[in-house]
Amino acid sequence: MPPRRTSSRSSSAKPRKPRAAKPDARPEAVAGFTYEQARANKVIRFVESFCQMSKGEWAGRPMQLLEWQKRDIIEPLFGWVDAEKRRRYRTAAIFTPKKNGKSTLLSALALYLTVADGEPGAEVISAASDRAQAGIIAREAASMVRSSPHLAKRLEVIDSRNTIVHRESGSRYTVISADGFRAEGLNASAVLLDEAHAQRDTRLYDALRYAGAARRSPIVISISTAGYSRQPGDLWWQLWQYAERVQADPSVDPSFFGKIYRADEDAADWFDERQWFKANPSLGTTISLDSFRADALEARQNPAKLNAWLRYRMNVPTETDSRWFAPEALAACVADPLEPLDGRPCYLGLDLANNIDLTCAAFVFGNQDGSYDVDTIYFVPENTIAERERKDRIPYSQWIREGWVIPTDGARLDHDRVAATIVDYATRHHVRKIGADQWNLGSVATQLQRNGLEVQAIPQSIGALTGPSKFLEGLVAARKIRWRSPVLTWNFGNVQLAEDTSGNIKPDRGRSTEKIDGAVATIMGLALAMTDTAGQADSWDIVAI
Repeated sequence: MPPRRTSSRSSSAKPRKPRAAKPDARPEAVAGFTYEQARANKVIRFVESFCQMSKGEWAGRPMQLLEWQKRDIIEPLFGWVDAEKRRRYRTAAIFTPKKNGKSTLLSALALYLTVADGEPGAEVISAASDRAQAGIIAREAASMVRSSPHLAKRLEVIDSRNTIVHRESGSRYTVISADGFRAEGLNASAVLLDEAHAQRDTRLYDALRYAGAARRSPIVISISTAGYSRQPGDLWWQLWQYAERVQADPSVDPSFFGKIYRADEDAADWFDERQWFKANPSLGTTISLDSFRADALEARQNPAKLNAWLRYRMNVPTETDSRWFAPEALAACVADPLEPLDGRPCYLGLDLANNIDLTCAAFVFGNQDGSYDVDTIYFVPENTIAERERKDRIPYSQWIREGWVIPTDGARLDHDRVAATIVDYATRHHVRKIGADQWNLGSVATQLQRNGLEVQAIPQSIGALTGPSKFLEGLVAARKIRWRSPVLTWNFGNVQLAEDTSGNIKPDRGRSTEKIDGAVATIMGLALAMTDTAGQADSWDIVAI
């Protein structure tokens, strides 16, 4: 980071002596690990003594770490050790808004880990979604080397290969990216991942995470801004959620360091300057407060710019399109376990897909207080899973292991297996009616009816689905509907709506680019529950098959 404006230190001045910290007072403290301030001080001294800025008004001046960079990042990452004096942290996920100096900090840490960490034959890797992004850190590090007489004598910059070599120790720092990545032969002592939100999948991260298994103290440091897509397979979202858990309770995983700088979710607070400082630890030093105020005013007056401002300047995860439900609203409806289901009336919505797609049976259970619990069973042809995971970036295999999805034999959906599973469920629960789109039912309806189950067709028109869709909307807002399945949460989060001039709504399969089968099935189940309770079966245009 650039020096504070109030600093009078020249390039020849000695760095200030780092202050000591009491180990017990540190928020990351857990049993079994020791905090050694001297280890952190070594990193701080290296950065402030040998790393110089290369851009803007601070170019050519020594890098002076800001207080938050020392206290919140360097001290915990490098100060904590285990009983064998190995680094405590193997993985770090740090999230800050744009312009807080994360790339510059990574560049300085890359040089330290290459030449001063004490790792023989260190292999430090800078990684990003593409070579252009990965090269940002590499170019900054190369400029730091050239600007420092001390580093320039010891390190060789090879621009053509985006590599910096320390021949004395056999160490090197290099760049890789997801668009040209090969995992063979990597023995990384440290990995620095920039902008995890830009990763299209987790393959690069997964390979690099284990590339240092043979090293004594390997570390993977990811620094990123919040993303927008919150699909289960998105790397940034996985890291964000885990970082939240570990930041709240370090004992969850003592080897994982998580730090998130962000504003609160409450929209009423977004333009409170206290929230700006909470999200931006560099605000008022390297980020101009006047400039930030101007950007905030523009975002407040122009809703089209608000999403980008929230994500890039406040580190608030946002959606880029008009999803029906906010992720926070859906998360509030997840309950594990559900209320007991035995003895309660159940209405099944069945979204039966074509022969190669995802199918969902949503069992909707009513409560006397007007709330609902939803139990789901998903089906997918087994031979399509690998391609579906590659294409959709969704962890179907994990969901199968956890029991949320049932694979059926072959490359096409096994309708007999679907029908048999529903019949078995109905023997254990009071399934009063089954609702489905009549065009895809085929032999399934016949098998269900043979087993004494009542099947009704629910047209997929906006007139038929607007009532139960709006009913679902109200239940989610009031937190009066509950479910356990992460697949259903994913489906709900994918829904975009079709709306006519009269204000009628329904899920729009055409505009919803990801799967929404569970959401449609739940709406059909609610349609049955509403009409059966009110005794108005014709009001939603439901007809018996």
